[in-house]
Amino acid sequence: MRPEPPNGIIVVDKPPGWTSHDVVNKVRTMLGGVKVGHTGTLDPMATGVLVLLIGKATKAATLFAHDTKRYLAEITFGTATDTYDATGTPTATGDPTRADRERLLVSIESLMGKSEQFPPVYSAVKVRGKKLYQYARAGMAVDRKPRTIHIMKIDASLEWFPIVSLDIECSAGTYVRELANHLGEMNACPAHLSSLRRTAAGKLGIEMAITIDELAQAITRDELDMLILPVPPHDETL
Repeated sequence: MRPEPPNGIIVVDKPPGWTSHDVVNKVRTMLGGVKVGHTGTLDPMATGVLVLLIGKATKAATLFAHDTKRYLAEITFGTATDTYDATGTPTATGDPTRADRERLLVSIESLMGKSEQFPPVYSAVKVRGKKLYQYARAGMAVDRKPRTIHIMKIDASLEWFPIVSLDIECSAGTYVRELANHLGEMNACPAHLSSLRRTAAGKLGIEMAITIDELAQAITRDELDMLILPVPPHDETL
């Protein structure tokens, strides 16, 4: 008899430079063509928790749509970029030593709660059937609709200023690089997201994540079953 194809969840620690689609394609190939999807994309620059749904579990994708996310972010003050992160082209510079640190902490605290956020122009949000970054690369302006986001927790460290470290828990769909750019505007000092690591998606944390190499080794050793998690009971009101 042919072995039953794998079904369930694999939490991958996404490496830097890979798109979420790159990871999905790689894992699909490693598993011999089994259906694979993810529950929430990460920008190529970002690392950390990428939840993959394997086999029949892909049908449960909508159960994860509203999962909160947690990130460790580093924001560098002194330079803004067109993408709002370290992959972009600088658009403005400023002297971070002139920033008022007390004002900065107050502005960070002001992000708590619900607010409206415009998605970055370099993002995959679709408008009239095209992704925003496609318009941006073509030099075309397009209206962006704001979305409601919710910041449940935000802890800041200014120990290594002009790099500000943030531990953020937020609603799905929140763009942390937009927060970085916004903080720069609020403090009259250009800023961009210089590092981002997702540490949790819903109840699935980084401690559950494995690297692509670890997954490959598990497949070679026929230990894949030890890594696949069942789809847990889900609260769709989150």
